[in-house]
Amino acid sequence: MPENQNIEYKSSWHDDYLQWVCGFANAQGGQIYIGKDNDGNIVGVEECQKLMDEIPNKIKNNLGITAEVNLLQENHKHFIEIIVSPYSVPISLRGRYYYRSGSVKQELTGNSLTEFLLKKAGQTWDNVIEPRATFADIDEKSVKAYLVMSKEKGRLPDVEGLTTEEIFEKLRLTENGQLKRAAIILFGKDPCRFYPNVFVKIGRFVKDDADLRFQEVEEGNIIILLRNVLEQLIQKFLIRNIEFEGMYRIETPEYPMPALREMLLNALVHRNYMGSFIQIRVYDDKIFIWNDGGLPEGISLESLKRTHFSKPRNLLIADVCFKGGLIDSWGRGTLRIIDTCKEAGLPEPELIERDGGFLVTLFKNNLTEEQLKKLGLNERQIKAVVYVKEKGKITNSEYQEINKISERTASRELSELAKTNVLEQAGSFGAGSYYQLKRHNNAKAATITPR
Repeated sequence: MPENQNIEYKSSWHDDYLQWVCGFANAQGGQIYIGKDNDGNIVGVEECQKLMDEIPNKIKNNLGITAEVNLLQENHKHFIEIIVSPYSVPISLRGRYYYRSGSVKQELTGNSLTEFLLKKAGQTWDNVIEPRATFADIDEKSVKAYLVMSKEKGRLPDVEGLTTEEIFEKLRLTENGQLKRAAIILFGKDPCRFYPNVFVKIGRFVKDDADLRFQEVEEGNIIILLRNVLEQLIQKFLIRNIEFEGMYRIETPEYPMPALREMLLNALVHRNYMGSFIQIRVYDDKIFIWNDGGLPEGISLESLKRTHFSKPRNLLIADVCFKGGLIDSWGRGTLRIIDTCKEAGLPEPELIERDGGFLVTLFKNNLTEEQLKKLGLNERQIKAVVYVKEKGKITNSEYQEINKISERTASRELSELAKTNVLEQAGSFGAGSYYQLKRHNNAKAATITPR
């Protein structure tokens, strides 16, 4: 059996391996085998009886915990099994904290250590009292806007006639009359006065990440950021699709607004508020939103493409947003982003962990080189799509000419293109036949007009 999240192999014992014991104790527990190579093959261990006495004592004296230590034998070779149970309290080794993540050991420092200690104490960052804040720091307009939203959903307990202080108590945003951090993040007049990283930076890039044309920074609480960031995107950073239905001119954003709103909400609700600010980058062919803080333990990137159990990092913020009708708390947020893009005829969004955070990317259309490669098109086919975007259509003979290939190869590859829903065959059969962009792609390309 190979090494995994719960199994570690070591050919011999070193006291540094107490770090691995500490890591397992702070995570989900696990087994360490002394006398096995990295592939799990038994190589045997010397002075096994001595180690059987020393290892339990070193674990107890250095970590303050106990572990089951067993001497095993196979093929006349001895090896030692150390079984470490998970602990509900944080375990340290000489003042340092380690954590088993995947098949590696990590030392927890800075924000990750703070978050870990809060979690072990049964707390989340947003549920901690903010002693510097008073109700004078709360924006009443944001509270009123929230109450209007929550009334539409009917999830909020009856608050008719209650004061802001009483409403906050019902929402568990106070403790003994003192505001919690979540109250400032959700409704504060100036959250950045308390937490300097509570803002969203939006940048417009062209060729690459070094080609920044302009940028904006939005500050405020979640209610304000949700409104202002979306307005900034619509008014300044995104162009509109122009379509006509009879006498009516219809303008829609190049990306579906429900997807953009869900992306922003996910970032605001689930971000690590001890980390960096939210970043939105807008390019010619895509837009992405990045927030600090990776996926919760037990949630994989693959599970985000289906309904999954919700594990919010900021439980109180998520609960208040649910009661306000902003989120549904059923783990369907990323699924809605994906489905909304598919319904709009856009490529499937990309969801990845990057630079210690979570990144969601929306793509404008299926005709960029990046997307065409994902479809498995070869260089000749991609060249043909670019040709069609410029000329409007391509014939079999033109495909042969630009790619220097035979008619038979051209016919096969054009047929493959048609099957991918990128191109479609048009015109009469034979010499009058040609290929053009599939209608939904052609419509998008033709209606995108800058304001």
